[in-house]
Amino acid sequence: MEKSGPHRTKSLINSHIGMITFCIAILALVAGYLIYGKFTDRFFGSDPDRETPAVTKADNVDFKAMPTWKVFVIQFLNIAGLGPIFGAIMGAAYGPAAYLWIVFGCIFMGAVHDFFSGMLSLRNGGVNMPDVAGRYLGKAGKTVMTVIVPFLLLAIGVSFVTGPADLMQSLTGWDRTWWLYIIFFYYILATLLPIDKIIGSIYPFMGAALLFMAVGVGGAMLWGDITGTISMQELTPDTLRNFHSDPENNILIPMLFIVISCGAISGFHSTQSPLMSRCLKNEKYGRPVFYGAMIAEGIVAMIWASAAIAYFGGAEGLNDAATNGIMINGELTKVTPAIAVDLICKSWLGKVGAIIAVIGVVVCPITSGDTAFRSMRLTIADLFRYDQKKISHRLVVSVPVFIVAYFLCMADFTTIWNYVGICNQLLAALVLWTVTAYLIESGKPHWMTSIPATFLTFVCVSYFMMAPYKSGGLHLAPAAGYITGCAVALAALAWCIYVSRRKRPC
Repeated sequence: MEKSGPHRTKSLINSHIGMITFCIAILALVAGYLIYGKFTDRFFGSDPDRETPAVTKADNVDFKAMPTWKVFVIQFLNIAGLGPIFGAIMGAAYGPAAYLWIVFGCIFMGAVHDFFSGMLSLRNGGVNMPDVAGRYLGKAGKTVMTVIVPFLLLAIGVSFVTGPADLMQSLTGWDRTWWLYIIFFYYILATLLPIDKIIGSIYPFMGAALLFMAVGVGGAMLWGDITGTISMQELTPDTLRNFHSDPENNILIPMLFIVISCGAISGFHSTQSPLMSRCLKNEKYGRPVFYGAMIAEGIVAMIWASAAIAYFGGAEGLNDAATNGIMINGELTKVTPAIAVDLICKSWLGKVGAIIAVIGVVVCPITSGDTAFRSMRLTIADLFRYDQKKISHRLVVSVPVFIVAYFLCMADFTTIWNYVGICNQLLAALVLWTVTAYLIESGKPHWMTSIPATFLTFVCVSYFMMAPYKSGGLHLAPAAGYITGCAVALAALAWCIYVSRRKRPC
C-alpha cells in the first residue's frame, strides 16, 4: 500500500499511535450503547407486555410488524444515508475536536433523542413528532414543529433527488432529467407501497453495503497505521483547536455542532423513528433499534472523520485539499466530500472500493430520500387525520408533494439548503424539549434531556447570530452570538426548572 495522503508530513509518519484515539472512541461508543443505552431504556420504562401500534393498528401498509433485525437496518439507513459520511468529512476540517463531538454527542444526545422520539411515538399510537409535541408542549409546540418538519423533509427529499441525479449524469453521460424521472419513480413507489414491499426488501442489501464500506475503510486505516503507510492524527491538547482554513467564518463553536449532525445528533432522525415505531413488534426492542442504530451511525461517522484526516495527512492537509485542490488525473481539483470518498475507497480498497464508493455516494442518499417523502406523507396525513390504508388516499397526499418537489428540482435550491443545517438542529432541540416536558409530566427527573436541550439551544441561537449570511445567519460578532445564545438557553432551562417544581413541589 502506498503512502495514503498527498500532504503527509514527516512528524505524522513517524508517529504510529494515532489509532489510540480512534480505538478509544469506537470502544466508548459501544460502551455507551451497553451502559447508557440500557440506563436510558430502564429510565423510560419499556414494557415488553404492552402491545405496540404494529399490532393494535396493523394495516399492512404503514403499520406492519417486521423482524427486529430488519427494522434496525431500515432505521439505520433512514437516519444514515450520506449524513455520517459527508458531514463527518466536512466536520473533520475542524480537526480532531470532531471526535469528541461525535462520541459524546452520539451517546448522550443523539441516541437519547432517537430513542425517545421513537418510543414516545410508539406510546402514542405511532404518531409523528408534531402530534407528540402537541401532546407535551401544547398547540404552540405542535404549530412550530408542523412548520419545521415538512420543510426539512421536503428539503432533504429534493436534495437526495438532485444529488444522485447529478452524479449519475457524470458517471453515465445520460441526461440529468432522465435520472430525475427514474429516482422520482422509485420514490413514488417507496412512498405509496406497503413498508415491507420495497423498503423492507432492498434495505438489508443497502445497509450491508454501507456497513461494509465503513468497516473496510476502518480496517484499512488501522492496518495502514500499524504498518506505517498511514498515520492517524491523535487527539491531544495541541490538536484540540480549530483547524479550519477559514476560521473567521467557520468558528469551532457553534459551527462544528451544525456541520456534524448525523453521527452526533440530528433532528431529521425524529422524523424517521416514528416510521419504525409502527413496525416494532415489542417495546423491548426499542433500545437496539432506536438507540443502537444511532450508535452504529456514530461509529460510521467516527470512521470517516478519522479517514478524511488520515488520508490527507492531517486536518491541515484536508483543508488544503478542499481549498487549493490536488492533482487528479492531471487536473487541479478541489476536494469535495464526494471526491474524498472516491479517493479513499479507491486508494485503500482497490477496485472493490471503487464500486462501493459509487454505491455509497449514489444509493445511500436515496435510502434517506425515499423515507423522507414517506414520512412527509404520513406527517401530512396525521395532521388532517386522513386514513392512509387505501391507495387512493395515499395518492391524494403524495401527488401534490411530488409535484412541488419536482419543480424545486428544476430551481436553484442552494438558498433553501443553506437553512437546512440550522433547521435540522433546531428540530433536534425542540424534540429534546418535548421529551423534557414528557419527563416532567411523568414525574421523572428531566436532566437527561434538559441539559442536552439547553446546550443545543445555545448552539442554534449562537449559530443563527454568528453564521455568515449565505449559511443562514446574521453574521454578528462572536461575543453577541455567545451572549445571546447563553441567555436564551439558560432562560429555557430556568423555565423548565420552574415548571418541574410547580408540578412536583419541594
